[in-house]
Amino acid sequence: MAIIFVAPIMQFLILPLAVNFETKNINLVVVDNDHSSYSTQLLSKITGSGYFRLIANSSSFNEAYKFIETDEADVILEIPYKFEENLIREGRQKVLIAMNAINGTKANLGGSYLNGIVANFNKDILIQLVGSTNVSSEGIEVASVQWFNPQRDYQLALIPGILAVLVTIVGGFLSALNIVKEKEVGTIEQINVTPIKRRDFILAKLIPFWILANIVFTVGLILSYYVYDITSQGSILLLYLFIAIYLLAILGFGLLISTFCDTQQQAMFIMFFFMMIFMLLGGLFTPIDSMPEWAKWIARINPITYLIEVIRMIMLKGSELRNMLPQLGVIILMAICLNTWAIFNYKKTS
Repeated sequence: MAIIFVAPIMQFLILPLAVNFETKNINLVVVDNDHSSYSTQLLSKITGSGYFRLIANSSSFNEAYKFIETDEADVILEIPYKFEENLIREGRQKVLIAMNAINGTKANLGGSYLNGIVANFNKDILIQLVGSTNVSSEGIEVASVQWFNPQRDYQLALIPGILAVLVTIVGGFLSALNIVKEKEVGTIEQINVTPIKRRDFILAKLIPFWILANIVFTVGLILSYYVYDITSQGSILLLYLFIAIYLLAILGFGLLISTFCDTQQQAMFIMFFFMMIFMLLGGLFTPIDSMPEWAKWIARINPITYLIEVIRMIMLKGSELRNMLPQLGVIILMAICLNTWAIFNYKKTS
């Protein structure tokens, strides 16, 4: 009864506060080649809007692009040389907005926010210069470029994330129900009196589902290619390396839950509770940077967060091993801790 009522209540109280479809804290890098009063005013309006977080001022576009490559920045704004002079004399000027479009939703909203701010700034400038004969109605012209996802196709960001969720569900639920089934049918008592070690017992329960989850992942990659025409820009072997280690962590988590439960129904409800939080706070539907600070801390201990990040990095950006070392380190630590806990928590009588 506690599981049936407490889990939905907690999900209802926590998840609506964290899931927000309004994108905020968009990381911005500025390349100001003009350093004029107009460029300063424009940057002030952008940073004061509440949607953008200025993380760096770069001297060149190539230097700013490095922030996009490392996922530290979402948008680059480049203001050209003689921005103010040309705007006053000719009544028009261009600025460049380059967006990391792997997350199509964030790219769309970030671009829309910036275009809106620039349009409002343009109106203000035209009002100030209305007495000048050199002012035209064209104002500032914005040129945009989309990195990694030129068409801003939401499927490119959504499908890798869904694949991560499916692998997690298969591995987590099956491993969580397995040991509990042994308890329900009574065979666990027969196993307990055998000389088999706890470590070997846990490994025997883990390996079959590890193989099965890898098969599910392979089927997902095949469907992504033939149905959605999505091909990996990076190494498939690197993708399988991360999946192999990730599955050790999520299977260990499922086995750990099964050591605490006495019935399959109990294990199923507990696993469902965690899966709901994993999915909604993993960055698939809502960018993590737009969540409250306490929700970001939950995302940092959420294994799906790292899997979604890595699948997108490898499949869409073509990232290499050195780019995913932080995520790989966290998952290795999770795998060691969860499986060790599951082994020691499995109570075996001799």
